[in-house]
Amino acid sequence: MSVLAPIGTYIASAAGTLLVGLALRWYDRKLTARLQWRKGPPWYQPIADVLKLLLCKETLIPSTARGTGFLIAPVIALSSVAVVAGLLWSVLIYRTTVVGDLIVVIYLLLIPPLMTILGASASGSPHAAIGASREMKLILCYELPFVLALLVPVIHAKWSLQIGEMIRYTPLYSVSGVIAMIVAIFAAQAKLGQVPFDIAEAECEIMGGVIVEYSGAPLAMIYLTRAMLLAVMPLLLITVFWGGIEFTFMGILAFIGKYLLLVTITTLIRNTNPRLRIDQAMRFYWMTLTPAAVIAVILAIIGYSRAIGWL
Repeated sequence: MSVLAPIGTYIASAAGTLLVGLALRWYDRKLTARLQWRKGPPWYQPIADVLKLLLCKETLIPSTARGTGFLIAPVIALSSVAVVAGLLWSVLIYRTTVVGDLIVVIYLLLIPPLMTILGASASGSPHAAIGASREMKLILCYELPFVLALLVPVIHAKWSLQIGEMIRYTPLYSVSGVIAMIVAIFAAQAKLGQVPFDIAEAECEIMGGVIVEYSGAPLAMIYLTRAMLLAVMPLLLITVFWGGIEFTFMGILAFIGKYLLLVTITTLIRNTNPRLRIDQAMRFYWMTLTPAAVIAVILAIIGYSRAIGWL
């Protein structure tokens, strides 16, 4: 394979994931509308929203903002998610993997919320500062159970940190894998900024919080980042927990079914729960999900050491 082939794969994967993310945003809004007995938006609405922000809306910078950090944060966040998309698809398509690429993915997925904090702090808005404070607390809450949940497929893959190795195993067909998958889904809900963990925005309380001062192209990049995250998070969970994708007709159909199932679960959680207070979210993650993730890790270690597959 030539040197340019992987680069082209990364670019195509990022662009394709972006389109998939916009389609999933429409699916999310359409399913939400159906649950609320509404018609919902047309299929092109997410694309129209992005184009309107890019072409028709002016980029306004608050007089109190530190321009560099305020404007560069959405660019870095979008770039990090694009790299994750390229990395995951290259593993799925070519089965190419490097030592510790799971650590790289975890690190890159942490950048968007960190950039959210940076951009909100640089805006100089008191409402954004409150949202940034809440986002920091959320990161401290969900990141530990998320990492512990991803440790379960690492154990099932004989302690390998290579995503390409994890595809060969299917931890979801074990007790520890089911528990870890549930924990990872709720952690992903917070990473996506979805209800009930959209505490950093809380538009009815702090008028959008971390994004209150954004407009125009920077706001479009934030929108695109979240759309790509909506596509990347199910892709990551399917890759490490559910065997990835087999490039056969039935394999592709099964992959699409798994993908839509995870997105549907995310949408149903968003539409059936009220927004939590920050203290309620902290208790949920620290007192419920973290112990559950620890139990999953212990069961996985026992299953690995004793060769008990269903653990």
